[in-house]
Amino acid sequence: MSKSFVLRQQSRCWVEIDLSALERNLKLIRSALPAHIRYIAVVKADAYGHGMAQTVTRLMHCGADLFGVANFLEGAAIREIGSGWPILLLSSTLPEEDKQIIEYNLIPTVSTEEEVKRFSKLGKRNKRKIAVHLKIDTGLGRLGVWYEQALDLYKLIQENPNMNLEGIYTHFSSADSDPQFTNKQRKLFLQTLRGLPGFDPKRLLIHADNSAGLESFKNDDLFNAVRVGLLQFGVLPHFESLLSKLKVESVLSFHSRVSIVKDLPSGTGISYGRTHILSRDSRIAVITAGYGDGIPTAISNKGSVLIHGQRCPILGNVTMDQTIVDITNLENIKSGDSVTFIGTQGNQNIDVKTFSNWALSIPWEVFCSITKRVPRIYYTGSAI
Repeated sequence: MSKSFVLRQQSRCWVEIDLSALERNLKLIRSALPAHIRYIAVVKADAYGHGMAQTVTRLMHCGADLFGVANFLEGAAIREIGSGWPILLLSSTLPEEDKQIIEYNLIPTVSTEEEVKRFSKLGKRNKRKIAVHLKIDTGLGRLGVWYEQALDLYKLIQENPNMNLEGIYTHFSSADSDPQFTNKQRKLFLQTLRGLPGFDPKRLLIHADNSAGLESFKNDDLFNAVRVGLLQFGVLPHFESLLSKLKVESVLSFHSRVSIVKDLPSGTGISYGRTHILSRDSRIAVITAGYGDGIPTAISNKGSVLIHGQRCPILGNVTMDQTIVDITNLENIKSGDSVTFIGTQGNQNIDVKTFSNWALSIPWEVFCSITKRVPRIYYTGSAI
């Protein structure tokens, strides 16, 4: 009897992660891009809740060129898995974390003159050049030097004997919702690059496109890398284009169980606050998952689950450990039956975008909100 089977049988709720689907997605994305484009696999926040160790190991085996993480702790976790892949820190590094750049051979992002000074001192102390990527702010208003001041910071890095500029990038603010503004950001970025003295794209990694940004990707001679996060996990951007037609597969599904089934009379108030009043005599099922497992309270009274391949509406407020659903129209539901919050049962499917819309959220947050008490079950079969 497999460990996966035992976990499913003994767990009140669980997540299933198909690593072979992840591999197929990566290969499909790469096949849709020019051959010279390098693949930066973004695996922040425990690989978007999919599990850092298992996800990164599979991505290493199936063709990721670099990894993008938020901080040195995530970078250190990847270094425990393998030493041959560059790791880019996509968030800023705090002063007390600088020494970890050396220890784990990480590539920090530079946005300010103060960071240049710090990393220069770090390199001098350790008698080595610190590899960095320069980030240019073209309209997100977060990290990065504002594009009109990028020239000065670029020169400062290039003239510094203790630093080695290995890449330049920007980040799109509205790639999944505003293609016009995305194109404006892209043009600003390219114009800024072309204005940098001695700029040689053959010696630098130039990247701007995340998963949603790939929707407006253009094979400009300057670009030679993309940063892929959500798309590799099977979540497509919002608007139609070439990449939205890729048949990427969902990697993650979220399941739970029926605990009890009971009949209640019309007029009964459901859950805390009695936020749903039954309008008919009803049969309800109590599900063994709640916001303590990652089911958002915002889905209360709005979403549904799948039981026996049928949609069952959520009734009342989601509570910490339990959720109530209406099964009046179903037969033969019993304690222990499988429930799907995200995924497929029979001919029905609830994808993470539908689930996040119910929750007034986004897929990134939904994935990252699945708590640690939910076991992850990994399927590691062949990607063929």
